[in-house]
Amino acid sequence: MKTDSRIVVTADGSHSLFNEQAGQHYHSIFGARQESERVFMELGLQEAFDRFTETPLRVFEMGFGTGLNAVMTAQEAENRQRPVLYTTVEAFPIPLDEAYQLNFDEVLGTRYTYALHEAPWQIPTVINPYFTLTKQERQLQTFSTDGAFHVVYYDAFAPEAQPELWTADLFQHVAGMMVSNGILTTYCSKGYVQRNLKAAGFRVEKHPGPARKREILRAVKI
Repeated sequence: MKTDSRIVVTADGSHSLFNEQAGQHYHSIFGARQESERVFMELGLQEAFDRFTETPLRVFEMGFGTGLNAVMTAQEAENRQRPVLYTTVEAFPIPLDEAYQLNFDEVLGTRYTYALHEAPWQIPTVINPYFTLTKQERQLQTFSTDGAFHVVYYDAFAPEAQPELWTADLFQHVAGMMVSNGILTTYCSKGYVQRNLKAAGFRVEKHPGPARKREILRAVKI
């Protein structure tokens, strides 16, 4: 999938991108920041900080995309002074010239967006004293790890655009990279996604979503 895309200003003033080939926005047009805050920070990262006392916390993101989730995680890790090792896969990175147009640092009061996108692939990069990023330019299907993640942000394009990323087999692959009681969060609450998560060994919880989104999911590895 190519990365021909254009900047979109969402309802809360934060940017998203629209991918022309996939016909998909990277974030909700009703508020990119609000969506990431609710789906990935509140239900995922903050819950993991409370649930797992060991450090560092290991976070995995499916779909680095614009880097918004990484920016917000780096900010939260620094605010809490809790070390985070952040690993992400992205098969189709956005061009740097597009990344430089994103307004996340302005909206969030951070200084991470450029550093995250400029970080080399495959090499752990210290973004701040509490946040280390490792980006993998590959598909999720080919990714493996010797460690185990406490929390997974599942932020692939919607099933209509990438159905192969929402199967029970792939969720089982992800579950195999997680600790017991590890947390997976996603914006997609479709019935067959819930069934596939359960088939892969997760307990599925439905939670209220951000603006214009009735339900989102938190899945816990059994």
